[in-house]
Amino acid sequence: MAVINFLPYQEKWRRDKSRFKIADWARQIGKSFTLGTGTVDDVIDAMALGQKSSWLILSRSERQAKELMDETIKPYARLYELAFKVTDHEFVVEADDAKGKPRIIYNALEIEFPNGAKITALPANPDTARGYSRNVLLDEFAFHPNSREIWKALFPVISAGFRIEIASTPNGRNNKFYELMTAKDSIWSRHKVDIYEAVRQGLDRDIDELRAGLADEDGWAQEYELQWLDEALAWLSLERIMSVEHEDAGIPELYQGGPCFIGNDIASRQDLWVAWVVERVGDVLWTREIKILKRVKFSVHDATMDELFKKYKVARLHMDQTGMGEKPVEDAIARYGSHRTEGVLFTGPSKLTLATLAKQRVEERTIRIPAGDTVLRADMGAVRKVVGPTGNARLVAERDSSGHADRYWAGALACDAASVGETSIEFHAVGRPRAGSQLGDYVSAA
Repeated sequence: MAVINFLPYQEKWRRDKSRFKIADWARQIGKSFTLGTGTVDDVIDAMALGQKSSWLILSRSERQAKELMDETIKPYARLYELAFKVTDHEFVVEADDAKGKPRIIYNALEIEFPNGAKITALPANPDTARGYSRNVLLDEFAFHPNSREIWKALFPVISAGFRIEIASTPNGRNNKFYELMTAKDSIWSRHKVDIYEAVRQGLDRDIDELRAGLADEDGWAQEYELQWLDEALAWLSLERIMSVEHEDAGIPELYQGGPCFIGNDIASRQDLWVAWVVERVGDVLWTREIKILKRVKFSVHDATMDELFKKYKVARLHMDQTGMGEKPVEDAIARYGSHRTEGVLFTGPSKLTLATLAKQRVEERTIRIPAGDTVLRADMGAVRKVVGPTGNARLVAERDSSGHADRYWAGALACDAASVGETSIEFHAVGRPRAGSQLGDYVSAA
Protein backbone atom coordinates (compact mmCIF):
# COMPACT_ATOMS: atom_id res chain seq x y z
CA MET A 1 0.00 0.00 0.00
CA ALA A 2 1.30 3.47 -0.86
CA VAL A 3 2.36 5.62 2.07
CA ILE A 4 0.29 8.75 2.64
CA ASN A 5 1.71 11.45 4.88
CA PHE A 6 -1.15 12.93 6.85
CA LEU A 7 -0.62 16.32 8.48
CA PRO A 8 -0.63 16.45 12.31
CA TYR A 9 -4.22 17.69 12.64
CA GLN A 10 -5.38 15.01 10.18
CA GLU A 11 -3.49 12.30 12.03
CA LYS A 12 -4.91 13.50 15.34
CA TRP A 13 -8.43 13.06 13.96
CA ARG A 14 -7.63 9.61 12.54
CA ARG A 15 -6.14 8.37 15.82
CA ASP A 16 -9.05 9.65 17.89
CA LYS A 17 -11.30 6.61 18.46
CA SER A 18 -13.91 8.46 20.53
CA ARG A 19 -17.44 7.24 20.00
CA PHE A 20 -18.66 10.84 19.59
CA LYS A 21 -16.28 12.91 17.48
CA ILE A 22 -16.84 16.30 15.82
CA ALA A 23 -14.64 18.57 13.67
CA ASP A 24 -14.95 22.27 12.88
CA TRP A 25 -12.48 22.59 10.02
CA ALA A 26 -11.76 25.28 7.46
CA ARG A 27 -12.24 24.81 3.73
CA GLN A 28 -9.46 23.37 1.56
CA ILE A 29 -7.48 21.76 4.35
CA GLY A 30 -8.20 18.13 3.42
CA LYS A 31 -11.36 17.56 5.43
CA SER A 32 -13.21 15.27 3.01
CA PHE A 33 -10.05 13.26 2.31
CA THR A 34 -9.39 12.76 6.02
CA LEU A 35 -12.99 11.75 6.73
CA GLY A 36 -13.33 9.39 3.76
CA THR A 37 -10.04 7.60 4.28
CA GLY A 38 -10.85 7.27 7.98
CA THR A 39 -13.97 5.22 7.26
CA VAL A 40 -12.02 2.89 4.97
CA ASP A 41 -9.27 2.41 7.54
CA ASP A 42 -11.85 1.58 10.21
CA VAL A 43 -13.40 -1.09 7.96
CA ILE A 44 -9.97 -2.63 7.22
CA ASP A 45 -8.84 -2.51 10.87
CA ALA A 46 -12.00 -4.31 11.96
CA MET A 47 -11.54 -6.86 9.18
CA ALA A 48 -8.02 -7.63 10.46
CA LEU A 49 -9.55 -8.47 13.85
CA GLY A 50 -12.17 -10.70 12.31
CA GLN A 51 -14.89 -8.11 12.86
CA LYS A 52 -17.21 -6.15 10.61
CA SER A 53 -17.56 -2.35 10.71
CA SER A 54 -19.95 -0.61 8.30
CA TRP A 55 -20.50 3.11 7.75
CA LEU A 56 -23.33 5.36 6.59
CA ILE A 57 -22.23 8.72 5.17
CA LEU A 58 -24.81 11.48 4.90
CA SER A 59 -23.68 14.37 2.70
CA ARG A 60 -25.25 17.73 1.98
CA SER A 61 -26.42 16.62 -1.48
CA GLU A 62 -26.39 13.63 -3.82
CA ARG A 63 -23.63 15.28 -5.85
CA GLN A 64 -21.40 15.70 -2.80
CA ALA A 65 -22.07 12.12 -1.69
CA LYS A 66 -20.95 10.91 -5.12
CA GLU A 67 -17.84 13.10 -5.07
CA LEU A 68 -16.76 11.77 -1.67
CA MET A 69 -17.29 8.19 -2.82
CA ASP A 70 -15.67 8.53 -6.27
CA GLU A 71 -12.80 10.88 -5.43
CA THR A 72 -11.74 9.63 -2.00
CA ILE A 73 -13.28 6.40 -0.70
CA LYS A 74 -13.00 4.20 -3.81
CA PRO A 75 -9.43 5.27 -4.78
CA TYR A 76 -8.22 4.88 -1.20
CA ALA A 77 -9.87 1.47 -0.79
CA ARG A 78 -8.07 0.27 -3.94
CA LEU A 79 -4.73 0.98 -2.27
CA TYR A 80 -5.38 -1.96 0.06
CA GLU A 81 -5.47 -4.24 -3.02
CA LEU A 82 -8.64 -5.89 -1.74
CA ALA A 83 -11.49 -6.74 -4.04
CA PHE A 84 -14.63 -4.81 -3.20
CA LYS A 85 -17.98 -4.59 -4.94
CA VAL A 86 -19.36 -1.25 -6.08
CA THR A 87 -23.13 -0.82 -6.33
CA ASP A 88 -25.50 2.04 -6.95
CA HIS A 89 -29.06 1.39 -5.88
CA GLU A 90 -32.24 3.30 -5.18
CA PHE A 91 -33.26 4.22 -1.66
CA VAL A 92 -37.01 4.73 -1.75
CA VAL A 93 -38.99 6.76 0.78
CA GLU A 94 -42.59 5.75 0.34
CA ALA A 95 -45.34 8.33 0.14
CA ASP A 96 -47.26 9.28 3.26
CA ASP A 97 -50.60 10.59 2.03
CA ALA A 98 -51.76 11.34 5.58
CA LYS A 99 -48.92 13.82 6.03
CA GLY A 100 -48.88 15.00 2.42
CA LYS A 101 -45.38 13.60 1.81
CA PRO A 102 -44.59 12.45 -1.75
CA ARG A 103 -42.70 9.29 -2.73
CA ILE A 104 -39.00 10.17 -3.06
CA ILE A 105 -36.19 8.17 -4.64
CA TYR A 106 -32.57 8.75 -3.61
CA ASN A 107 -29.47 7.29 -5.26
CA ALA A 108 -27.43 5.32 -2.72
CA LEU A 109 -23.75 4.80 -3.55
CA GLU A 110 -22.13 1.80 -1.87
CA ILE A 111 -19.01 -0.34 -1.72
CA GLU A 112 -19.00 -3.76 -0.08
CA PHE A 113 -15.87 -5.48 1.23
CA PRO A 114 -15.13 -9.23 1.23
CA ASN A 115 -16.37 -9.69 4.81
CA GLY A 116 -19.70 -7.99 4.09
CA ALA A 117 -18.81 -4.60 5.59
CA LYS A 118 -20.25 -1.67 3.64
CA ILE A 119 -19.71 2.05 3.20
CA THR A 120 -22.87 3.74 1.92
CA ALA A 121 -23.18 7.40 0.89
CA LEU A 122 -26.54 9.19 0.67
CA PRO A 123 -27.87 12.75 0.61
CA ALA A 124 -28.91 13.84 4.09
CA ASN A 125 -32.59 13.56 4.91
CA PRO A 126 -34.52 12.49 8.05
CA ASP A 127 -35.90 9.50 6.12
CA THR A 128 -32.54 8.29 4.83
CA ALA A 129 -31.11 8.64 8.34
CA ARG A 130 -33.68 6.16 9.67
CA GLY A 131 -32.92 3.44 7.15
CA TYR A 132 -29.68 2.04 8.59
CA SER A 133 -28.06 0.75 11.79
CA ARG A 134 -24.29 1.28 11.70
CA ASN A 135 -21.53 3.85 12.29
CA VAL A 136 -22.39 7.27 10.90
CA LEU A 137 -20.44 10.12 9.30
CA LEU A 138 -22.17 13.49 8.78
CA ASP A 139 -20.27 15.53 6.21
CA GLU A 140 -20.83 19.33 6.15
CA PHE A 141 -23.54 18.86 8.78
CA ALA A 142 -24.05 22.62 9.33
CA PHE A 143 -25.35 22.83 5.75
CA HIS A 144 -27.79 19.92 5.95
CA PRO A 145 -31.41 21.05 5.49
CA ASN A 146 -33.45 20.30 8.63
CA SER A 147 -30.34 19.39 10.62
CA ARG A 148 -32.28 19.06 13.88
CA GLU A 149 -34.85 16.72 12.30
CA ILE A 150 -32.04 14.64 10.81
CA TRP A 151 -30.41 14.47 14.22
CA LYS A 152 -33.60 13.28 15.93
CA ALA A 153 -34.07 10.59 13.30
CA LEU A 154 -30.41 9.58 13.32
CA PHE A 155 -29.46 9.28 16.97
CA PRO A 156 -31.41 6.05 17.61
CA VAL A 157 -29.47 4.52 14.71
CA ILE A 158 -26.19 4.67 16.65
CA SER A 159 -27.65 4.07 20.12
CA ALA A 160 -26.62 0.38 20.10
CA GLY A 161 -22.96 1.31 20.49
CA PHE A 162 -22.08 2.58 17.02
CA ARG A 163 -19.79 5.56 16.48
CA ILE A 164 -20.73 8.93 15.01
CA GLU A 165 -18.38 11.40 13.37
CA ILE A 166 -19.41 14.91 12.34
CA ALA A 167 -17.47 17.48 10.37
CA SER A 168 -18.33 20.84 8.88
CA THR A 169 -17.40 24.44 8.47
CA PRO A 170 -19.73 26.89 10.29
CA ASN A 171 -23.01 28.00 8.79
CA GLY A 172 -24.35 30.40 11.40
CA ARG A 173 -25.86 29.37 14.71
CA ASN A 174 -29.30 28.21 13.71
CA ASN A 175 -28.42 24.53 13.20
CA LYS A 176 -27.55 21.39 15.17
CA PHE A 177 -23.85 21.53 14.29
CA TYR A 178 -23.51 24.84 16.13
CA GLU A 179 -25.29 23.40 19.17
CA LEU A 180 -23.04 20.33 19.30
CA MET A 181 -19.86 22.36 18.87
CA THR A 182 -20.71 24.86 21.62
CA ALA A 183 -22.63 22.75 24.16
CA LYS A 184 -21.30 22.88 27.71
CA ASP A 185 -20.07 19.71 29.47
CA SER A 186 -20.31 17.78 26.23
CA ILE A 187 -19.33 14.15 25.66
CA TRP A 188 -18.02 15.12 22.22
CA SER A 189 -14.35 14.97 21.29
CA ARG A 190 -13.91 18.26 19.44
CA HIS A 191 -11.36 19.13 16.76
CA LYS A 192 -11.09 22.72 15.53
CA VAL A 193 -8.63 23.76 12.81
CA ASP A 194 -8.78 27.08 10.97
CA ILE A 195 -6.72 27.93 7.91
CA TYR A 196 -3.96 29.58 9.96
CA GLU A 197 -3.47 26.51 12.17
CA ALA A 198 -3.56 24.17 9.18
CA VAL A 199 -0.79 26.15 7.43
CA ARG A 200 1.20 26.30 10.67
CA GLN A 201 1.07 22.49 10.79
CA GLY A 202 2.39 22.12 7.25
CA LEU A 203 -0.51 22.63 4.82
CA ASP A 204 0.78 24.14 1.57
CA ARG A 205 -1.57 27.09 1.04
CA ASP A 206 -0.95 30.77 0.30
CA ILE A 207 -3.30 32.48 2.76
CA ASP A 208 -2.96 35.96 1.26
CA GLU A 209 -3.67 34.63 -2.21
CA LEU A 210 -6.73 32.69 -1.04
CA ARG A 211 -8.12 35.68 0.82
CA ALA A 212 -7.59 38.04 -2.11
CA GLY A 213 -9.08 35.53 -4.52
CA LEU A 214 -12.20 35.05 -2.44
CA ALA A 215 -12.68 38.84 -2.12
CA ASP A 216 -15.42 38.37 0.49
CA GLU A 217 -14.55 39.16 4.11
CA ASP A 218 -17.71 37.58 5.50
CA GLY A 219 -17.05 34.46 3.44
CA TRP A 220 -13.44 34.38 4.60
CA ALA A 221 -14.49 34.76 8.23
CA GLN A 222 -16.88 31.81 7.99
CA GLU A 223 -15.14 29.43 5.59
CA TYR A 224 -11.53 29.89 6.71
CA GLU A 225 -11.51 31.52 10.15
CA LEU A 226 -14.43 29.40 11.45
CA GLN A 227 -16.44 32.33 12.74
CA TRP A 228 -20.15 31.86 13.28
CA LEU A 229 -21.04 34.35 10.59
CA ASP A 230 -24.40 35.21 12.16
CA GLU A 231 -22.47 37.02 14.88
CA ALA A 232 -21.50 39.76 12.42
CA LEU A 233 -25.16 40.32 11.57
CA ALA A 234 -26.85 39.25 14.78
CA TRP A 235 -28.67 41.65 17.05
CA LEU A 236 -26.90 39.93 19.96
CA SER A 237 -23.50 38.26 19.62
CA LEU A 238 -22.78 34.88 21.18
CA GLU A 239 -20.19 36.49 23.44
CA ARG A 240 -22.74 38.93 24.86
CA ILE A 241 -25.37 36.22 25.30
CA MET A 242 -22.96 34.01 27.21
CA SER A 243 -21.86 36.96 29.37
CA VAL A 244 -25.27 37.01 31.11
CA GLU A 245 -25.55 33.26 31.62
CA HIS A 246 -25.55 32.00 35.21
CA GLU A 247 -25.85 28.55 36.77
CA ASP A 248 -28.55 29.79 39.18
CA ALA A 249 -30.78 31.24 36.46
CA GLY A 250 -33.79 29.26 35.29
CA ILE A 251 -34.23 27.37 38.56
CA PRO A 252 -37.69 28.04 40.03
CA GLU A 253 -36.64 26.80 43.48
CA LEU A 254 -34.24 29.77 43.80
CA TYR A 255 -37.09 32.29 43.64
CA GLN A 256 -36.50 34.81 46.45
CA GLY A 257 -40.06 36.09 46.75
CA GLY A 258 -39.54 39.39 44.96
CA PRO A 259 -41.67 41.02 42.23
CA CYS A 260 -41.77 39.09 38.97
CA PHE A 261 -42.44 40.06 35.38
CA ILE A 262 -43.64 37.74 32.64
CA GLY A 263 -43.29 38.04 28.88
CA ASN A 264 -45.59 35.83 26.84
CA ASP A 265 -45.07 35.12 23.14
CA ILE A 266 -48.25 33.47 21.88
CA ALA A 267 -48.64 30.70 19.31
CA SER A 268 -50.92 27.74 18.79
CA ARG A 269 -49.67 25.65 15.89
CA GLN A 270 -46.41 26.29 14.05
CA ASP A 271 -44.42 28.29 16.59
CA LEU A 272 -43.91 28.05 20.35
CA TRP A 273 -45.98 29.46 23.20
CA VAL A 274 -43.38 30.84 25.62
CA ALA A 275 -43.78 32.44 29.06
CA TRP A 276 -40.51 33.88 30.40
CA VAL A 277 -40.52 34.74 34.11
CA VAL A 278 -37.95 37.12 35.59
CA GLU A 279 -37.57 38.25 39.20
CA ARG A 280 -36.14 41.66 40.04
CA VAL A 281 -33.29 41.31 42.54
CA GLY A 282 -31.69 44.70 43.04
CA ASP A 283 -31.22 46.07 39.52
CA VAL A 284 -30.88 42.63 37.92
CA LEU A 285 -33.64 40.56 36.32
CA TRP A 286 -33.08 36.91 37.19
CA THR A 287 -34.72 34.32 34.98
CA ARG A 288 -36.71 32.01 37.23
CA GLU A 289 -38.53 29.93 34.68
CA ILE A 290 -39.16 29.61 30.95
CA LYS A 291 -42.31 27.65 30.14
CA ILE A 292 -42.61 26.36 26.58
CA LEU A 293 -45.69 24.78 24.99
CA LYS A 294 -46.37 23.66 21.43
CA ARG A 295 -49.57 22.55 19.73
CA VAL A 296 -51.72 22.44 22.83
CA LYS A 297 -55.18 23.84 23.50
CA PHE A 298 -55.72 27.44 24.59
CA SER A 299 -57.06 26.09 27.87
CA VAL A 300 -53.60 24.63 28.56
CA HIS A 301 -52.05 28.04 27.86
CA ASP A 302 -54.43 29.60 30.38
CA ALA A 303 -53.87 26.93 33.02
CA THR A 304 -50.09 27.24 32.66
CA MET A 305 -50.22 31.02 33.11
CA ASP A 306 -52.52 30.61 36.13
CA GLU A 307 -49.93 28.32 37.72
CA LEU A 308 -47.19 30.89 37.16
CA PHE A 309 -49.33 33.56 38.84
CA LYS A 310 -49.81 31.24 41.81
CA LYS A 311 -46.11 30.43 42.03
CA TYR A 312 -44.71 33.96 41.70
CA LYS A 313 -45.60 37.49 42.77
CA VAL A 314 -46.35 38.75 39.29
CA ALA A 315 -46.26 42.52 39.04
CA ARG A 316 -46.68 42.78 35.25
CA LEU A 317 -47.54 40.49 32.38
CA HIS A 318 -46.87 41.65 28.83
CA MET A 319 -48.33 39.52 26.05
CA ASP A 320 -48.04 39.35 22.28
CA GLN A 321 -51.41 40.67 21.14
CA THR A 322 -50.74 40.28 17.40
CA GLY A 323 -53.28 38.32 15.37
CA MET A 324 -54.48 35.35 17.40
CA GLY A 325 -53.20 37.06 20.58
CA GLU A 326 -56.25 39.33 20.80
CA LYS A 327 -58.45 36.89 22.72
CA PRO A 328 -55.73 35.50 25.05
CA VAL A 329 -54.89 39.08 26.06
CA GLU A 330 -58.55 39.89 26.64
CA ASP A 331 -58.97 36.75 28.76
CA ALA A 332 -55.80 37.47 30.75
CA ILE A 333 -56.97 40.99 31.54
CA ALA A 334 -60.23 39.51 32.84
CA ARG A 335 -58.33 37.06 35.07
CA TYR A 336 -55.44 39.18 36.33
CA GLY A 337 -56.67 42.76 35.88
CA SER A 338 -55.74 45.52 33.46
CA HIS A 339 -53.45 47.07 36.09
CA ARG A 340 -50.89 44.31 35.54
CA THR A 341 -51.72 42.83 32.14
CA GLU A 342 -50.89 44.50 28.85
CA GLY A 343 -51.03 43.40 25.25
CA VAL A 344 -48.31 44.47 22.83
CA LEU A 345 -48.95 44.57 19.08
CA PHE A 346 -45.91 43.35 17.16
CA THR A 347 -45.15 45.96 14.50
CA GLY A 348 -41.79 46.86 13.03
CA PRO A 349 -41.25 49.83 15.40
CA SER A 350 -42.60 48.03 18.49
CA LYS A 351 -40.39 44.99 17.89
CA LEU A 352 -37.37 47.27 17.53
CA THR A 353 -38.26 48.93 20.84
CA LEU A 354 -38.70 45.59 22.60
CA ALA A 355 -35.47 44.20 21.17
CA THR A 356 -33.56 47.33 22.18
CA LEU A 357 -34.74 47.00 25.79
CA ALA A 358 -33.60 43.39 25.88
CA LYS A 359 -30.31 44.24 24.21
CA GLN A 360 -29.61 46.98 26.75
CA ARG A 361 -30.23 44.50 29.57
CA VAL A 362 -27.72 42.09 28.03
CA GLU A 363 -25.10 44.74 27.29
CA GLU A 364 -25.42 46.24 30.79
CA ARG A 365 -25.48 42.74 32.28
CA THR A 366 -28.65 43.45 34.24
CA ILE A 367 -30.32 40.17 33.27
CA ARG A 368 -29.37 36.56 34.00
CA ILE A 369 -30.33 33.63 31.77
CA PRO A 370 -29.80 29.84 32.10
CA ALA A 371 -26.24 28.69 31.46
CA GLY A 372 -25.24 26.27 28.72
CA ASP A 373 -28.63 26.19 26.98
CA THR A 374 -27.53 26.00 23.34
CA VAL A 375 -31.08 26.13 21.98
CA LEU A 376 -31.76 29.32 23.94
CA ARG A 377 -28.45 30.79 22.73
CA ALA A 378 -29.33 30.04 19.13
CA ASP A 379 -32.82 31.47 19.59
CA MET A 380 -31.49 34.71 21.09
CA GLY A 381 -28.87 34.94 18.36
CA ALA A 382 -31.35 34.27 15.55
CA VAL A 383 -32.65 37.85 15.51
CA ARG A 384 -30.88 40.01 12.96
CA LYS A 385 -31.09 43.68 12.12
CA VAL A 386 -31.72 44.42 8.46
CA VAL A 387 -31.60 47.90 6.96
CA GLY A 388 -33.86 48.35 3.95
CA PRO A 389 -33.20 50.49 0.86
CA THR A 390 -34.94 53.47 2.48
CA GLY A 391 -32.66 53.27 5.51
CA ASN A 392 -35.35 51.94 7.86
CA ALA A 393 -34.18 49.19 10.20
CA ARG A 394 -36.21 46.08 10.93
CA LEU A 395 -35.57 42.86 12.82
CA VAL A 396 -35.93 39.44 11.23
CA ALA A 397 -35.53 35.85 12.40
CA GLU A 398 -35.68 32.71 10.31
CA ARG A 399 -38.32 30.14 11.27
CA ASP A 400 -37.22 26.55 11.89
CA SER A 401 -38.39 23.51 13.87
CA SER A 402 -37.41 25.26 17.12
CA GLY A 403 -39.68 28.21 16.42
CA HIS A 404 -39.35 31.78 15.26
CA ALA A 405 -37.08 33.31 17.94
CA ASP A 406 -40.10 32.83 20.25
CA ARG A 407 -37.98 32.54 23.40
CA TYR A 408 -36.22 35.79 22.56
CA TRP A 409 -39.44 37.72 22.08
CA ALA A 410 -40.89 36.35 25.33
CA GLY A 411 -37.74 37.52 27.12
CA ALA A 412 -37.96 40.92 25.44
CA LEU A 413 -41.59 41.24 26.57
CA ALA A 414 -40.51 40.38 30.14
CA CYS A 415 -37.90 43.15 30.00
CA ASP A 416 -40.57 45.49 28.67
CA ALA A 417 -42.88 44.57 31.55
CA ALA A 418 -40.11 45.25 34.06
CA SER A 419 -39.41 48.65 32.51
CA VAL A 420 -42.95 49.89 33.28
CA GLY A 421 -42.48 49.67 37.03
CA GLU A 422 -44.07 47.58 39.71
CA THR A 423 -47.75 47.44 40.54
CA SER A 424 -48.62 47.25 44.23
CA ILE A 425 -50.34 43.90 44.74
CA GLU A 426 -51.23 42.08 47.93
CA PHE A 427 -50.47 38.39 48.19
CA HIS A 428 -51.14 35.84 50.87
CA ALA A 429 -49.96 32.28 51.19
CA VAL A 430 -52.44 29.45 50.79
CA GLY A 431 -51.65 26.06 52.27
CA ARG A 432 -48.35 25.11 53.84
CA PRO A 433 -45.03 26.07 52.26
CA ARG A 434 -43.16 23.32 50.44
CA ALA A 435 -40.39 21.68 52.41
CA GLY A 436 -37.19 23.69 52.09
CA SER A 437 -38.99 26.61 50.47
CA GLN A 438 -39.11 30.14 51.81
CA LEU A 439 -42.46 30.66 50.15
CA GLY A 440 -45.88 29.19 49.97
CA ASP A 441 -48.14 29.31 46.94
CA TYR A 442 -49.51 32.76 46.24
CA VAL A 443 -52.75 34.10 44.92
CA SER A 444 -53.79 37.67 44.29
CA ALA A 445 -55.93 39.23 47.01
CA ALA A 446 -57.41 41.57 44.43
